[in-house]
Amino acid sequence: MERSGGTGLAVRRSRNNVVSSGAGSGHGNRREDKGGNDRKTRGRSLVFGAGVSAVLLLYVLGLRVLVHFSLRQLVTPGTRSTGFNASTARVYLEHITAIDSRTVGSPANEIVTVNYLLDKIKEIEMKSSKVHKITVDIQRPTGTFSIDFLGGFTSYYDNITNVAVKLEPSRGAQHAVLANCHFDSVANTPGASDDAVSCAVMLEILSSLSSTSVPLKHAIIFLFNGAEENILQGSHGFITQHQWAKLVRAFINLEAAGVGGKELVFQTGPENPWLVQAYSAAAVHPFASVVAQEVFQSGIIPSDTDFRIYRDFGNIPGIDLAFIENGYIYHTKYDTADRIHTDTIQRAGDNILEVLRYLASSPLLADSSEYRHGNLIFFDVSGMFLVSYPARIGTIINYTIAAVTLFYLSKKTIKYRKGGINYARDLMIGLFISVTSWISALVTVLIIAVLVSLTGNSLSWYTHFYVAVSLYGAAAVAKIILLHTTAKTFYFANSSRQYLGDLFFDVSLLSWGLPMMLLTQKGLCSAYFFAMWVIFPLVTKFFAEKESLHRGSSSRYLLVYLLGLFYPYLHTTYHVWAVFEMFTPIFGRSGTEIPPDVVLASFLVICTVILLTCFVKFIYLVKSTKTIILLLAAVSGVTFILVCSGMFFPYSGSMESPKPKRIFLQHTSRRFHNLNGDVVKQDSGIWMNGFDYNGITHLTPHIPELNDTVRAPCDVGPFCGFPWYFPVHLLLKKNWYLPAPHPPISEDMEFKLESREEMPWGSIRMNFEVKGPSHITVYIRPHENCLLSSWSLGDGIPVSGNGGDYFIYYSHGLQAPAWKFWIEVKYQGLDGHLNGVSDIDGIITVAAASHYFFGENQHSPELDSLLQRFPNWCFPSSWVSLYKQYVY
Repeated sequence: MERSGGTGLAVRRSRNNVVSSGAGSGHGNRREDKGGNDRKTRGRSLVFGAGVSAVLLLYVLGLRVLVHFSLRQLVTPGTRSTGFNASTARVYLEHITAIDSRTVGSPANEIVTVNYLLDKIKEIEMKSSKVHKITVDIQRPTGTFSIDFLGGFTSYYDNITNVAVKLEPSRGAQHAVLANCHFDSVANTPGASDDAVSCAVMLEILSSLSSTSVPLKHAIIFLFNGAEENILQGSHGFITQHQWAKLVRAFINLEAAGVGGKELVFQTGPENPWLVQAYSAAAVHPFASVVAQEVFQSGIIPSDTDFRIYRDFGNIPGIDLAFIENGYIYHTKYDTADRIHTDTIQRAGDNILEVLRYLASSPLLADSSEYRHGNLIFFDVSGMFLVSYPARIGTIINYTIAAVTLFYLSKKTIKYRKGGINYARDLMIGLFISVTSWISALVTVLIIAVLVSLTGNSLSWYTHFYVAVSLYGAAAVAKIILLHTTAKTFYFANSSRQYLGDLFFDVSLLSWGLPMMLLTQKGLCSAYFFAMWVIFPLVTKFFAEKESLHRGSSSRYLLVYLLGLFYPYLHTTYHVWAVFEMFTPIFGRSGTEIPPDVVLASFLVICTVILLTCFVKFIYLVKSTKTIILLLAAVSGVTFILVCSGMFFPYSGSMESPKPKRIFLQHTSRRFHNLNGDVVKQDSGIWMNGFDYNGITHLTPHIPELNDTVRAPCDVGPFCGFPWYFPVHLLLKKNWYLPAPHPPISEDMEFKLESREEMPWGSIRMNFEVKGPSHITVYIRPHENCLLSSWSLGDGIPVSGNGGDYFIYYSHGLQAPAWKFWIEVKYQGLDGHLNGVSDIDGIITVAAASHYFFGENQHSPELDSLLQRFPNWCFPSSWVSLYKQYVY
């Protein structure tokens, strides 16, 4: 008797015929061995019945519990002491957030916060050891740059504030590592996590390092950046203009996408794998993922950090860290110091202190460009330690795994062919069935998601995440099991369960191996994730079958199988849960155009496929799946009815765990001028933008006049003639304009065309002057056959956003002269001249909006009255703005 690699598969040979216990297809005259060998096989087969479902469910739930504790375990007990004092850092944090909202240009940001930082730095300097010296510099840069973030826009800043501190050996240093935080905050928020806690951590790290008796080899520059929320202006001012910038060889950027929890390393490089190795060697509580890096850099997450500025404008490699927990209250009034656990501060301080100490003592820092060679695959193992290795080694490993898998499948195909079974054909059919089940599950949940969206019940899972699991996850699992059960019943009716279990195990290898090779070919480090799901099952299968053959126990087989897959499942669940923890809150600010249920449902199908692939074989090993399919369908169906009945309200105003709806309100006054300078239209009102798909649906019962009858029309002009603060008009196409009296403004915006001249190269240059508050946005739209060819902003080449309009973001510090800039317009007609064009329709439309984020001009009686009517589950951020549009 000869045994194959399959589980309990037996093949009997005779001179005249071959009888197989497992047929490859659902047709033909194959039969199972009915003799004594079949009885032995049944004794060790994996025909468990309903018990398998219970075991697998408990297995997954157990993994979920382990992942929960792993992600919530902030400070690992028994780790080495770094000397970082979280209690002192908390005092810094509480003082900074007590200043409240720190908007660029406000006295709170430019004077009060800066003075507090300087006072604390002075105290630290007085306590520092003699082997170090501390130098403080207050920088107030002016500059301009263009960036493709948010579709593309140009930024101009004037007299903003940075506080730079250099800690170096008393003898001086030629090279430095930069640590960056920002002390400014979004308007109307205290900004504890984003980013006051990082600045508090940096102050305590400065204190700790400066007081040590062992001198550093290199300098550390602590940049307390005063204008990050103005779309990365402070970092640009430092890296392009500060005298210390030329010393910097690497940086660590401290950011936030949530409030508290673990700080995730989600970007490194570019290239420079030694930086990841430094983090791996030094970080006390590692939390890092190359998968997160490649997801973030793909642009899926609508955000960016100072990392981009240092990388693109400074050509400096670095590490980007961010708190990712509880993104529901990120950039809201709830982002307060008391919501950040002391262990969060201790954890971040331990990690950053040790990594900075390591980098400032590293011989590699002196010429980091010499070590710029390729990327690194890196991931932490449940927060205990970091695994990292070069991407080229990962490529070799992946190709080796692919070769071993191909050899294994080829050997099995040849063995089955000798028994008269076309295993290769069955393998392809099995893969087709699996892919079909995935597509079918996706289509099913998307239909459910669309129906939920059409009934006006989007985001029902925003506060209750497990509603999404019950609604979409249960439906996806049920549909996948149903498709495979149907295939088993009709196509593979004459095949043994053991054969089918073995076949679909190999299908799972193909399911993981093909994307592994695709990502490897594209040079993506995330391919390691798929490689893990090929090599672990292969090794596990070998030991599980060995155990089953020797012990004759199907329960032992299951135990060995599940233990062998423990780490891949733990690692995958760890990533899946971190993804949902980070992405779910983002749907609350992803705009009115993207149906969040459709996106989340798709995510859940992908995660279901990932987690279910290695369990599919059990569908073919159990006697019946009818009960589990009906149960899952019932769970999904009941949840669907409850969701459509409005049982689950999306938002929460609970002070313990708020999950607010975000809405921006601007009390604005608009004025439109024609080519002659005459006012052709003017109005005023409160312009509102809801940041999620539900728009104002849930607000209308509380504020009846806020309904779809006041939907804002798209007026003639760039960006529909409204005072956009960020160029997010394509994400927030639905907005509302409630008529209101003109807001009381004590400081008007002055916008004028100073001069106009025809240039020798055939274009018209227009010189503008603007005076107004600390935040002004300018919008430009060239008319038909006209081109904005050049300007005095950025690098001189105009950068347009989505839709072809140009967006310019301007801000200034406490004081600044009038802003002057010029643009050049060129006619694109055959003659190349502008003659006659300006006399008819003009050549360009230019508009400007002033935004009053602080002081007496931020409020109006109508705005304050409306704010009081919003329910407690809503976070309305409000200010006053003026809008003026001109045609030239």
